Amino acid sequence: MPAEYVWLPRRKFQDRRWLHLLLFILTIASTTFVGISHWAAFAESAHLPVRDLGLDDLIIRGLWYSGSVLAILGFHELGHYLACRYYDVDASLPYFLPLPLISLIGTLGAFIRIREPIPTKRMLFDIGIAGPIAGFAVAVPVLFLGLAMSTVEPFPRYEVVGFLASFSGDVPVDGWNLGEPLLFKLATRLVLGSVGEGFTVNLHPVAFGAWFGLLATFMNLFPIAQLDGGHISYAVLGRHSSKVTLIALACAFGIAVFSPGILIWALLLTVMLWRFGRHHPPTFDGDLPLDATRTWLALVALVIFVLCFMPAPIQTIHILH
Repeated sequence: MPAEYVWLPRRKFQDRRWLHLLLFILTIASTTFVGISHWAAFAESAHLPVRDLGLDDLIIRGLWYSGSVLAILGFHELGHYLACRYYDVDASLPYFLPLPLISLIGTLGAFIRIREPIPTKRMLFDIGIAGPIAGFAVAVPVLFLGLAMSTVEPFPRYEVVGFLASFSGDVPVDGWNLGEPLLFKLATRLVLGSVGEGFTVNLHPVAFGAWFGLLATFMNLFPIAQLDGGHISYAVLGRHSSKVTLIALACAFGIAVFSPGILIWALLLTVMLWRFGRHHPPTFDGDLPLDATRTWLALVALVIFVLCFMPAPIQTIHILH
């Protein structure tokens, strides 16, 4: 008798949960450590006592920042993951990436691995947009909460130090200036009123965590190949999205002129495109138009991108005496 063969489908959503948990715990530790330094800087500017605080109190204050950042990143990735589960597209649990000691942020972010092709534009669009919308929905209330706990303090005049000047040592670097996306400016006006010349917002660690969440959302919505914005762009524009990818990459290098810290990100995008190509992986229905509801949701994603856009996220400054 001929041998009988039984086809068994590959098991999906199989993860080394211990690894995800370990990375998450390490990221909590690294962001809490960074959060303590943010709290100390905030407290010093707000003339709050710091020296008498015990280790437990410092950890709690560090968790203000850690909890804010990880909530935004976590909901972003869970948005992707739950959309994958809904469509039965095999994906990993979120990987959180710790970055201790040498970072203002304490983390390299988080991501999930999608382990199989996404068959249709509708699925691709829903999986791509679910993350930014979920993360943004958390970032907005966190931003308003953080600004409500922030203070307005006097700040001396300063000048922005260019990329080459900051390395040459010709002009001393005295600190950092964070870019303010449109949403941040609107929220500041609503919560703290008009901040006059000679004053600055002394960001509470929660507000700083929200600022990073807006930056991460802006970066992820950039319409480049494998990023969330690239998925949305392909779902809307089909094969024409590859042209948008090249334009977006040129814009990333243009932004790097005003904010050198973005240069590393732009170079990483270049390596990603070199490795995987500028063309988005096709779906089976690549030539079919997206439905009207999802087209409107794409416009919502565009609005979120504009609200989070930062032409110069981080700049070095020199205090003018």
